[in-house]
Amino acid sequence: MAKLFTGDTRSDIGSEAQKMKYANAINGLVCKFISLDFSDMLGTEMLVMERIYAIDYRSHEIEKRELWVDVFLDEIHQLHQSGFVHRYIRRPSDITGQPFDNILLTNNGIRLIDVGISALQAQVGDKLFKKYIETELAELDEFKAYFLSR
Repeated sequence: MAKLFTGDTRSDIGSEAQKMKYANAINGLVCKFISLDFSDMLGTEMLVMERIYAIDYRSHEIEKRELWVDVFLDEIHQLHQSGFVHRYIRRPSDITGQPFDNILLTNNGIRLIDVGISALQAQVGDKLFKKYIETELAELDEFKAYFLSR
């Protein structure tokens, strides 16, 4: 899968690739970085990443979903402890789509996509990173209730 970067994106391609590689080195939660490329035909940069095949979690029993959420939360905490915060767990209400479109269930468990506005502690400092974590933890509580109640 490729993500195209044009002048109207929220982050630059190099920054997103760097954050994706950083998270990939910690655990398998974030979509895997493959390469950076340029399309002569489209005249634009592309971030090439693994193809993720999402499955509908609503057809699975609650016990499986509880297990998936527990593993997901452990992996998020690993990312936080290693200096990475996603920052886009819950989609803002002014953007169309489902509230947790950046979290996908796959055959290999829950995965995160779209790390464009994620943050690395080394780049933003301790105070701002801590604030981002607090916000993300609140969003994760919302996600857990959403995922388990549907």
